[in-house]
Amino acid sequence: MSLLTTNYLTPTGREEAWRFTPLKRLGGLHDGTAKVGDRQSLSYKSSASGVKFERISRELATSPVETDDVVMQRVREGAHNVATLTIAANTEVAETITLSRSAQGLDSAEFSRVRIELGAHARATVIMENTGDAFLAEDVEFVLAPGSNLTFVSLQEWNTGSTHLAKHHAIVDRDASFKSITVTVGGSLVRLLPSVEFIGQGASCELLGVYFATEGQFFEHRMFVDHKVPNAKSRVNYKGALAGQGAHTVWIGDVFIRAAAEGTDTYELNRNLLLSDGARADSVPNLEIETGEIVGAGHASTTGRFDDEQLFYLMSRGIELSDARRLVVRGFFNEIVTEIGDAVIQDRLMDRIDNELAKAGS
Repeated sequence: MSLLTTNYLTPTGREEAWRFTPLKRLGGLHDGTAKVGDRQSLSYKSSASGVKFERISRELATSPVETDDVVMQRVREGAHNVATLTIAANTEVAETITLSRSAQGLDSAEFSRVRIELGAHARATVIMENTGDAFLAEDVEFVLAPGSNLTFVSLQEWNTGSTHLAKHHAIVDRDASFKSITVTVGGSLVRLLPSVEFIGQGASCELLGVYFATEGQFFEHRMFVDHKVPNAKSRVNYKGALAGQGAHTVWIGDVFIRAAAEGTDTYELNRNLLLSDGARADSVPNLEIETGEIVGAGHASTTGRFDDEQLFYLMSRGIELSDARRLVVRGFFNEIVTEIGDAVIQDRLMDRIDNELAKAGS
């Protein structure tokens, strides 16, 4: 066990990046007082050829990504190695590659670094499953070579007391495509920072997500898409539902179109469904545009309660109120959950949402 005491710039909560986050609930991850253990709970499952999983020592695993996030800086200092998944060039992996974490223990923090690299014209789907009791800070990097295609599914199905802070950063090269599907349905506090950096023309990304917060839970998802080069495309679509006193979600969408990024095509959308009193959803879409020579750029954000007409329609056909609410919530999430493409996982997630909805009494 160790305490990390490097003198980083500790957030106070007044910074834009931290203004919504309840710092007192981070257990010292932000200020260096967290006790850090040596757990390595991430496991790998795949028998596909052209795929390699290994742990590389911290000294040999330099990062192509800079970060000003104080927690990720501490992770890079404290993690002993980087779990690296490599898909060779021109390899198309038909089966889903699974990275599983069933964390056990809240007494000390786990620092984890993960890197997923695709060679030129490689194609793969990777699912990262997170379950159990976690006190976790994690830095995940994706490096997509020209013409590659990656679908990454991140499932936060933590137990009630878990704390999870993570940054997911993708570097997407020419004509490469990155699709991320993030699902957060468990934990006490979850703060995820998905970001994409385009470095080659013709690149594209799709960031999708769903989250369901109940009493006392805090879920924050903060996007950043950096259009640095011409003719890249991005789409962001996140949906959240909240039920119960003190349920709080935060969604921040930030797209930066630089002066050199002519021909950019981007749109971001966030929708939130409030299922009870006492819940709060903060939604802040942002666009920063330095060139007018673009295909399109837009954003939208909505937060509201149940559609009474939908409920009335279902109830007029003999469906009980509780079942009608469940069906509306399922329909709300279905658009994104079905993008996972795995019926077993999709059913499991919907069942988890049903159970959380029932416990919330909505």
